[in-house]
Amino acid sequence: MGMLGFTLTFVGAVLLINGMGGLKRIDDRSMAVFNLMVGSLFLFAALLSLVRAETAQDFHGVVAILLFAFTYLYIAVSLWFDLDMRGVGWYCFFVALTTIHYAVLSYQGDDYRLGAMWLIWGGLWYLFYLSWVPGKNLGKLLSYATIATGILTGWIPGLLMLTDNW
Repeated sequence: MGMLGFTLTFVGAVLLINGMGGLKRIDDRSMAVFNLMVGSLFLFAALLSLVRAETAQDFHGVVAILLFAFTYLYIAVSLWFDLDMRGVGWYCFFVALTTIHYAVLSYQGDDYRLGAMWLIWGGLWYLFYLSWVPGKNLGKLLSYATIATGILTGWIPGLLMLTDNW
């Protein structure tokens, strides 16, 4: 649970920052910097895991980390260079669909908490798709959902895992 707890703690942090950005309490370039930092950290963790990977399950775990890493890196670059967010939105749609696979596998492995977390993350990725591709105005819902998801599926579980209280 060490690596998962470690990464989830930073999921909580970056989602808090992104939610605050959506509420206009942080400017886009500041959000971009933190997304770049966390995305780079996740990319490093994925590459480290890739080097150590031997089984299909190991490689499957690398893909899971990269889903998050590329989300944060894509957001960082798009915000920094003021790019059209539809590309990120389509990536979010791809990831939202992919989370169903990870949730099913988690449930099959009797890890119901992780399965629920995958579905919650998938729902959030889908909300970002709705906001950035068809341009649905979700008001403050997206920002508050991002903050809540960060706290409830990232920060708290991450800290509990790191302290062997999960």
